[in-house]
Amino acid sequence: MVRRPAPLTASLRARLPRPPRLPRLPRLPAALTTLPERFTSRLHDERVAAWLGIALGVCFLTAFCTGLVSHLMQNPPNWMTWPSRPVNLYRVTQGLHVMTGLAAVPLLLAKLWTVYPRLLQWPPARSAGHAIERALVFVLVGGSLFQLVTGVMNIDYWYAFRFFFTTAHYWTAYIIIGALLIHIANQWAKARRTVMTRPSDGLRRRTFLLTVFGASGVVVATTVGETVSPLARLAVLAPRRPGIGSQDLPVNKSAAASGVTALARDPRWRLTVTGRVRRELSLSLEQLQAMPMRTARLPIACVEGWSAEATWEGVRLRDLLAMAGADDDAGVRVESLERYGLYRTSQVRPPHWHDPLTLLALRVNGEPLDLDHGYPCRLIAPNRPGVMQTKWVGRLVVT
Repeated sequence: MVRRPAPLTASLRARLPRPPRLPRLPRLPAALTTLPERFTSRLHDERVAAWLGIALGVCFLTAFCTGLVSHLMQNPPNWMTWPSRPVNLYRVTQGLHVMTGLAAVPLLLAKLWTVYPRLLQWPPARSAGHAIERALVFVLVGGSLFQLVTGVMNIDYWYAFRFFFTTAHYWTAYIIIGALLIHIANQWAKARRTVMTRPSDGLRRRTFLLTVFGASGVVVATTVGETVSPLARLAVLAPRRPGIGSQDLPVNKSAAASGVTALARDPRWRLTVTGRVRRELSLSLEQLQAMPMRTARLPIACVEGWSAEATWEGVRLRDLLAMAGADDDAGVRVESLERYGLYRTSQVRPPHWHDPLTLLALRVNGEPLDLDHGYPCRLIAPNRPGVMQTKWVGRLVVT
């Protein structure tokens, strides 16, 4: 027989070293710990979360790719030459970028409502690996909310924050996509199994998902008209709509706000072409108007998602550079009369200034340029962001 050891006496127990006490996690307020219990909806399940996650993943990946196109168009590296055709490429990609971002707003809110009981679980982590996984989830949630909230503020021209939106939006996108790809890798097997398993009581789930997807569709339908002109009347939520504005074109920044009114109206205004040229030019508005005029039907497509097409008339940029004797592989810096601003200049590379549709426009829709649209002279070129269609041009520098 195996004899059991005699139990320790109180005196022996007192002599043994006590194990170290583990620190206790602070208690959450009762209002938070009982919050998940107050909502017992069966929609807080993995199947609803999986379908919403798939839709969000599609929106985020589409927005990331189209946003990358916009960034590379505005800030092309030295080894990249962006083409001038197709004419409407930027219009389509940036419109898609904004539409998918807006469509993601109802999806993200519904997704957070579906999974919030798991976000509030306590203790927050069961192991080191689980802690890392949850940290990535919080990065994904926080970054997604940041992108969508600031993105909506940007397209509404409401800059209540001190940081530069474009830089913050660009780098946060990389953080979100990295966290999203890791999250997909962790959850793919579970999500696939959940989606492929048909539940016995799917009616309420189906109604909920159709409502959320319908809300996304309504948001898109009431804003897509700012990009797709035939649907402009439906764009009741869009901050800019085609056909509304001076000369039937929206205006982002007026001449008064840019501080160029007096300079643009100065009768002594001249367009100068300088830099690495064989012959420097200094042309008055009358001399420009006496040159052969060309016409191009081109859109202005802005980073905020709106675009509007117009008929432009002016001098081909390549004709001016040929008069000045610029080399065929030269770059051109277009400078505005604006004194300050990140977009007071823009670079025009050979594929664009060689394109016959790239003009220094003097007229739009059959009328002389309005002051807010760049009078006396503005750049208009195919497949370029609106911030790079420089207004109130005063100088061309061949580099």
